Amino acid sequence: MLGAPNAGKSTLVNQLVGQKVAITSAKAQTTRARMLGIALHESDGFATQMVLVDTPGIFAPKRRLDRAMVSAAWEGAEAADAVLLMVDPLKQRRHELLPMLEQLKHRPERKFLVLNKVDRAKKEPLLALAQELGELGDFAEIYFISALTGDGVAELKDVLAALMPQGEWMYPEDQVSDASERLLATEITREQLYKQLHEELPYDSAVRPEKYIQRKDGSLEIHQQIVVARDNQRMIVLGKGGSMIKSIGAAARQELSELLGQKVHLFLHVKATENWAEDKEIYEEMGLDWVG
Repeated sequence: MLGAPNAGKSTLVNQLVGQKVAITSAKAQTTRARMLGIALHESDGFATQMVLVDTPGIFAPKRRLDRAMVSAAWEGAEAADAVLLMVDPLKQRRHELLPMLEQLKHRPERKFLVLNKVDRAKKEPLLALAQELGELGDFAEIYFISALTGDGVAELKDVLAALMPQGEWMYPEDQVSDASERLLATEITREQLYKQLHEELPYDSAVRPEKYIQRKDGSLEIHQQIVVARDNQRMIVLGKGGSMIKSIGAAARQELSELLGQKVHLFLHVKATENWAEDKEIYEEMGLDWVG
């Protein structure tokens, strides 16, 4: 899955898998590392396993974190059986889309153009955009979908399943992602940060795992650190009398309990570290390579 930030790649991965494996938000560049979603497809008595590579949006990188994310996105396309280029027809983001089309031209993988948000896009401009992009790229097929409502997703899944080569399955039947529970837990908290703080919190934030303890009573104790760049951002995350961090923690805890099928005790604290985006250890925790 390739595309500009906010095209809907993570939402589509979740639709194809049939459950949440990647966090989503209206904030651009929510996905940071390359993450796998594992989808199953059954047709005529045959079961197919598809490994979907959800990648960060490709954009013009300015900082080290940006460069690491874009590098992870292009790495995600290596050795794929197919590449899906997802486009948001409402925003388009042509300054990012056109260079991507140019780079994709020279790639050997089978390529599909997927135009998202058909539930909101006007038909005539949508068809004109499909024709224009179809001429610019070497696409085997063009699909119109809504990752949010699921429109057109079943047909796309049928086509992708038919492309899969025969062979041993790469993952157990009940596995839906390659993300560890620890990483997933930090991602769920980060999603709540974005959802509840919207534009108040800039992109410069991260969630770090600290402790992950299985209690004797069968519940799970999770400690995480929210890292921001400045002290005034720390105060925003805490909220008046700690109200915001309580709200973030409560929503993340509820979702984690449902996702993991056990009671979760979640402890969050906030730290302001000006240069956290230059910390190699944080990149490793996020699943990103340290790039120069």
